[in-house]
Amino acid sequence: MRRRFWLGIAAVTLVALGSVLAAALVYLDDRDDFRQMQREEAMRAAHQMEAVAGLSVSQLTSAAAFFQAEDDLSRHEFQTYGRSLISQGALSGAAFIPRVPAARRQHFERSHGFPILERTAPLEFRRSGARRDYFPITYVVAEEEQENRRALGYDLGQDPGRVPFLNRARDAGAAVSSTVIPLLIGGSGINVFQPVYRDGASVTTRAERRAALIGFAAGSFRIDDLAGAATEAVTGEDEVQLEVGGQTVFGPSGSLDDAASMPLAVANRTWVLTVKNPGGPDLSLPVAVAVLGISLAALLGALILSWGRNERIQELEQQASQDSLTGLKNRRRFQEDLAAAMARSRRDSSTGALLMLDIDEFKRVNDSRGHPAGDRLIQQVAEVLRTRTRESDTLARLGGDEFAVILPRCSEGEAQLAAEAIASEIRGHRSAEIGDGVTVSIGIAMFGEDPRTSAATIVSEADTAMYAAKDEGRDAVRVFDPMALRENVSE
Repeated sequence: MRRRFWLGIAAVTLVALGSVLAAALVYLDDRDDFRQMQREEAMRAAHQMEAVAGLSVSQLTSAAAFFQAEDDLSRHEFQTYGRSLISQGALSGAAFIPRVPAARRQHFERSHGFPILERTAPLEFRRSGARRDYFPITYVVAEEEQENRRALGYDLGQDPGRVPFLNRARDAGAAVSSTVIPLLIGGSGINVFQPVYRDGASVTTRAERRAALIGFAAGSFRIDDLAGAATEAVTGEDEVQLEVGGQTVFGPSGSLDDAASMPLAVANRTWVLTVKNPGGPDLSLPVAVAVLGISLAALLGALILSWGRNERIQELEQQASQDSLTGLKNRRRFQEDLAAAMARSRRDSSTGALLMLDIDEFKRVNDSRGHPAGDRLIQQVAEVLRTRTRESDTLARLGGDEFAVILPRCSEGEAQLAAEAIASEIRGHRSAEIGDGVTVSIGIAMFGEDPRTSAATIVSEADTAMYAAKDEGRDAVRVFDPMALRENVSE
């Protein structure tokens, strides 16, 4: 019983742990799906932003080729081409920045009608020696036309935030992106500079590129416009963050936990786009699985505890009514069953019999071979009784080597036949303890003939008959005879 109980408790524990494990697996699977969804959203947003910015940079490169082919670019030509640059993609403004040697400064100012704006502490953008070049903004178009005049004539060669990128673009012969800076057209963003070289000039080496430079095609990207290209590709609930050079330029500052990040390129600079979905994986299903499993485990545990308690009660009741050595009923249960059998006989007007059985010479077995051998002999006799009686009969061990058999609905003749069969079976049984020769003496007392007879009287009569069998030489069956008892008393 105890083994089955602990196996049940182990099963309950496994059910509870299994439900928690299943809930964890469901949650992990949902979390992986959620993270995969976030990665896909970040990838989609990064590709969208990269594609929009890449289109604008590509158009800027085409503009540089057009400006290179034109010996003398007119304002109308630039306006026509420049407006097409900002009508698509993410460019908020475009400009042409010519290279103006110092010797041609006055000619430039007269021909264009505005001065080259100087700074109080100029940073020279040099080609060679002490000779200085100017890089004023000549033509500019922007989404907000009223701000264009502020930029005309502004010398980028004196701007510390742009000079390094002009240098890199000139020497690399490719589009170069600035860091995030204040834009001349308003707001913050980046400038992309595409060098324009003299048509037909060799630009194989860096020195040749420096000598052939005639200006730059420049584009302005506002941060909000670049971010807008990314946010259009995600849901409205997603948080979007843009970083460049380790600096957050759009979205919430700091690190976003459980977010997906993707790199993307704008010109020669790498950005990092981070997308975070605030929803997170749904916990309702994992919690439901865990609660269901734990509830089931609790129910099974309660049932097992109740079952264990009932089984323990049954075990205690069995121990209280059963002989531990043979498994037969003990003296207390025998007395209850005998009283019940006699009551049924009175109700049915039937007769029954009580057989009292005692092993002959049992003390000799205990003395010569020891108590373990005697116990095994008692168990063998009990087994013989089981094989030679009916299911309706009651078998009991009253103590020591004494047994009792209650035979309900039985006549005296039938009782004698049953007793003889038992005695014969035991007589023919070969015992490993004492070999052949095990015998029993059996006394029979009938009940049901006189309804006034008590159970104690029937036991006493059967016991008297058994001792009469022993006195007459053992290995015998005797029926209680009250006349014979009176004769013995009178003698």
